[in-house]
Amino acid sequence: MTKQYSDVVETARQYYNSEDADNFYYHIWGGEDIHIGLYDYDKEPIAIASRRTVKKMTDMLDDLNYQSKIIDLGSGYGGSARFLAKTFGCHVTALNLSETENARNRSTNKQQGVAEHINVVDGSFEQIPVDDESFDVAWSQDAILHSGYREQVIAEIYRVLKPGGQLIFTDPMQADDCPEGVLQPVLDRIHLSSLGSFAFYRQTCADAGFNEKAIVPMTDQLITHYARVKEELDNNKDCISGKVSEEYIERMLIGLDNWIDAGKNGYLSWGIMHFVKP
Repeated sequence: MTKQYSDVVETARQYYNSEDADNFYYHIWGGEDIHIGLYDYDKEPIAIASRRTVKKMTDMLDDLNYQSKIIDLGSGYGGSARFLAKTFGCHVTALNLSETENARNRSTNKQQGVAEHINVVDGSFEQIPVDDESFDVAWSQDAILHSGYREQVIAEIYRVLKPGGQLIFTDPMQADDCPEGVLQPVLDRIHLSSLGSFAFYRQTCADAGFNEKAIVPMTDQLITHYARVKEELDNNKDCISGKVSEEYIERMLIGLDNWIDAGKNGYLSWGIMHFVKP
């Protein structure tokens, strides 16, 4: 097989294609939306909090309508794409590296009657397979961390946006003042050598040519979200027995603890970032 992706992206692709990961994210993390949520209270259902993130990001965008063309980078199971298509009647290209997630996405789009509005594409945001200046909005939730070439991802996004196009995204990041070495347990669990940061993305987007519109730090939501996922996993071990291996569950519980501890210690950051192409 010809190599299509960088090593880091290929590792993420194989992980999200695995039966363990697919069943965990679909049945425990949320299914429709598999990103960090915005919680009104600690015990709020994950699906409700996750959809609130989508609505918050949508409210920050200008001039969305039925003519808008949006690319969702790292679209997972397509919950955000469906929300955008249903709410605004716009066309969404859902670009995602996991063929397993994409199959669920296509099936759900048909079931919910929005398949004509959403084009699900197998691919990586390191080399976006579309022409220059194709989209009004680039959207991404908790996905860009899986690239080893994040500067290239931002440059690719700039390329595919029309003049005046908007980039809005979230990403689990390290704090700007994070001490060296303290995130190693987190990085080892997700097979990465580094994370971005608010400072990194602000500088990288500026270097690519973007104008900054809004930065909304909400790291407390990252801590709450991973704690909620851990709680749901603990409470539903029996329900997913046979779908998700015990080894995967134990590794995931350890990994979630690492994220929670790093967040509480001030080593992580998370929030919404909004930029505009002049």
